[in-house]
Amino acid sequence: MFIQAPALSSQPHVRHAFFTRQGGVSEGIYASLNGGVGSADDPSRVQENRRRMAAALDVAPDALVSVYQVHSPDAVIVEGPWRGERPRADAMVTGVPGLALGITTADCGPVLFADAEARVIGAAHAGWRGAVTGILEATLDAMERLGARRGNVVAVLGPTISRKAYEVGPDFIDRFTKEAPGYERFLSEGARPGHAMFDLPGFIGARLAAASIGAFADLGLCTYSDEERFFSYRRTTHRKEPDYGRLISAIALTP
Repeated sequence: MFIQAPALSSQPHVRHAFFTRQGGVSEGIYASLNGGVGSADDPSRVQENRRRMAAALDVAPDALVSVYQVHSPDAVIVEGPWRGERPRADAMVTGVPGLALGITTADCGPVLFADAEARVIGAAHAGWRGAVTGILEATLDAMERLGARRGNVVAVLGPTISRKAYEVGPDFIDRFTKEAPGYERFLSEGARPGHAMFDLPGFIGARLAAASIGAFADLGLCTYSDEERFFSYRRTTHRKEPDYGRLISAIALTP
């Protein structure tokens, strides 16, 4: 049902889970642990799936919070369950015990953060746009506003599309090289002329290293190639399927 990272499991007062697609009640292309409230799956099934995830994290169902993700560089501070519409953002941080910050992905990078000493946690949705425009750094800035110190922060990247499965075209290459100068090494020659293979996990790790955090770990799991455990937007697109499920990666502070 979920995967854990030793780098976070060893942190006191922190619970986390990189949930797989297994262990839920959804059917068909969403089988089975689809956590995406924005998908076209039966909402009651998504609600039950998220209830199971909350239980695994030992938090109340409404305490598993998510934002309306828009591939932005925006991080929000969470003080309690949402009352009304979810904010549009791509990262959350909190120092409140009993809240689980849940990021939804299906190829993009889910990054979970913890400063156990300050008892501050964060979660970020790092697609290539967000990673280029500063979502990882914005998450750290927001954590610091709650008392965290970068040198104490441990960050872990969960299941993400790998370089071997992430072919990009000329428009991507042109934009990336202009907006992220110095990171061209994460583009390698593709099979088709004018195309390249993009190393999103490597790029995320490099941005976090440049941000001077305490420690970083990459689980090294590819969403595209592991259909049994993970949803993948790109795999769905290649198959011309109408929709796709979303994975949840979540972190919480213990009371």
